[in-house]
Amino acid sequence: MISKETLVFDSAGSIDSPIGSVSVYGRGDSIVFLEMAKEPASNSHRSPVVDLALEQLAEYFAGDRVDLNFPVRAEGTEFQRAVWAEIAKVPFGETITYAQIAQKIGKPKASRAVGGAVGANPVALVIGCHRVMGATGRITGFSGGDGISTKRWLLAHESIKSVD
Repeated sequence: MISKETLVFDSAGSIDSPIGSVSVYGRGDSIVFLEMAKEPASNSHRSPVVDLALEQLAEYFAGDRVDLNFPVRAEGTEFQRAVWAEIAKVPFGETITYAQIAQKIGKPKASRAVGGAVGANPVALVIGCHRVMGATGRITGFSGGDGISTKRWLLAHESIKSVD
């Protein structure tokens, strides 16, 4: 699993949000990790890309932005990157299922592996893994923030209904 401890980054910053502290970690001109955590990142080593990311995230949480388009570099396996590319295509307010992603990447029997890749997403919110649902529209899990309650908040923020 990708974590901030395993990444090299040279800048970081945090904002408070309705789902708690959201921290971003940058390397060069890209964000390499986004974390919904209880402990905020230090704001002492901010860079222009971190400032841009925090500004866009604040606008997203305020309801003034639907597209987070700051530069990211999501490092992972070829399979993970394929899954993340499909998730990144899902617009604000819409969802996709694990099975649909598996179909789109040409691995129709890989729904469970897709779930693993979704959970390893290093830049949640930008690659909107909260928009990935189970086959029946149920919330099947979420590794960010406080888990399923965080995912429920994000879905409600985007006016997405789930089957609970």
